[in-house]
Amino acid sequence: MATPESKPRHIFLAPAPRAVADIFDADDLARLKALGTLTIHEDGPVTDTVFDKHAAHADIMIGQFDLPAERLAKASSLRAVFNVEGNFLANVDYAECFRKGVRVLNISPVFAEPVAEAALGMAIDLARGISRSDRYFRAGTERYGLEANREAFTLYRQDIGFIGMGDLGRAILPLLRPFGAHVRAYDPWLPAMWIESTGCEPASLETVLRTSKVVFVVAGVTSENQGFLGAKEFSMMPEGAALVLVSRAGVVDFDAMLDFAAKGRIRVATDVFPEEPVSPTHRARSIDHMVLSPHAAGALDGALREIGKRVVADAELIARGLPSAMCKVAQPETVALFRSKPVSKS
Repeated sequence: MATPESKPRHIFLAPAPRAVADIFDADDLARLKALGTLTIHEDGPVTDTVFDKHAAHADIMIGQFDLPAERLAKASSLRAVFNVEGNFLANVDYAECFRKGVRVLNISPVFAEPVAEAALGMAIDLARGISRSDRYFRAGTERYGLEANREAFTLYRQDIGFIGMGDLGRAILPLLRPFGAHVRAYDPWLPAMWIESTGCEPASLETVLRTSKVVFVVAGVTSENQGFLGAKEFSMMPEGAALVLVSRAGVVDFDAMLDFAAKGRIRVATDVFPEEPVSPTHRARSIDHMVLSPHAAGALDGALREIGKRVVADAELIARGLPSAMCKVAQPETVALFRSKPVSKS
């Protein structure tokens, strides 16, 4: 059993673009204050002046402000950094953190269930044409009965594929079980044995694309896979297959994806875009075979509140000299590969 360490002397909380009130309730803040002195900074960015005055002596930092080696050298008592935005961003010198024994964590698991729920809804919508029929109805061009369903299909006993099988993929799988689907998954960071343990068939990327009527794209964007789903890959998908993109826009060639959707070659639902907010004139808005969501799949009050609770729970463990249990831990082998863009506001 780990020997309890001294309580942190100082916690620095600067969660922008998130607001403190959105992610921490009064009880959460009280528990943080019980660990030591809590400094909250919400007045602009964490400049060098702010960092030197309020953060350099912190034992725990909560936020996604820049942490280059120069700042880390000043943070001699630092033990943990919590990213509350949800991604491991490229503005942290992770190698230096690992060298100094600083834990770097993020709260991305809180979004798995709400995004999974939205992803399933998008898949059903693409398969059955629900929102598309609604648009036709409002325009007075609706069709009835079988005529309305000539292009529809069911998810029951369907071939479904996953590109990526992290927290989000694992959250979608239980929602698919009632459909009795045959699920294949491609994830080059996971062994076949692990994928099999989830009830999925391990498969190559090509096999997933060629055999699946619905493909869930849930892979994070890294230096190794930026834009790796392009025209060649979309052309492998069966005519009329559905692609549900709920991870990061950077993993696809977005223009190529829109081209295939515009031709009716595939159906696409996306919660993410290369640039957000999306331009009012963006061509995705006029493509009929698409379901569009404004990066809203995971942004629920309940999920944001869970951020605070997970951070506090792990901060309390770290204060006792124990490893974190509730947040995702940065891994030396992979964290530097991530290329997610920071969110502007959630």
